[in-house]
Amino acid sequence: MLDDAYFMRQALAEARKAFEEEEVPVGAVVVINNRIIARAHNLTETLTDVTAHAEMQAITAAANVLGGKYLSDCTLYVTVEPCPMCAAALRWAQISRIVYGAKDPKRGYSGFSPDLLHPRTKVFAGILADECAELMTSFFERRR
Repeated sequence: MLDDAYFMRQALAEARKAFEEEEVPVGAVVVINNRIIARAHNLTETLTDVTAHAEMQAITAAANVLGGKYLSDCTLYVTVEPCPMCAAALRWAQISRIVYGAKDPKRGYSGFSPDLLHPRTKVFAGILADECAELMTSFFERRR
C-alpha cells in the first residue's frame, strides 16, 4: 500500500545510502500522484557544498523531472525535519506537503521560524520517527 510510511521507507533507504557514504544520514523523496519523481540524500561532504542537503537535491531533481520550478502538487518525504535553509527553498518551490520523520530540536526550521514554509504547505511529523532518529544517533555515535 502506498501510504506515508511506504514513502518514508523510501526516504530512509536514501538516508542509509548517505550513512554508507559517511554523509549525515538524511534522505528524501518527492512524490506526485503516488509516484516518486526524485530521490536524494545528503551530499555535503561528497560535493564539498554546505547547501547539498537531501531536500535541496530532491527539489532540484523534482523540478527537472517536472520541467518547472514549482512543486505545488508534490509531497516531500524527508527523514529529519528540514533546516531553515531547506524550509525556505521549499517555500519558494511552493511544495504542497512535507512529511518528516524525526524532529530536529537543534537545527530544525520550527525552532527558528515556524512560519518559514509557504502558507499552503501542510506538514506532517513523526512518520517512522524512531527509525529515522536511530539512524542519526548511530551515525553520530560511530563518528565519536
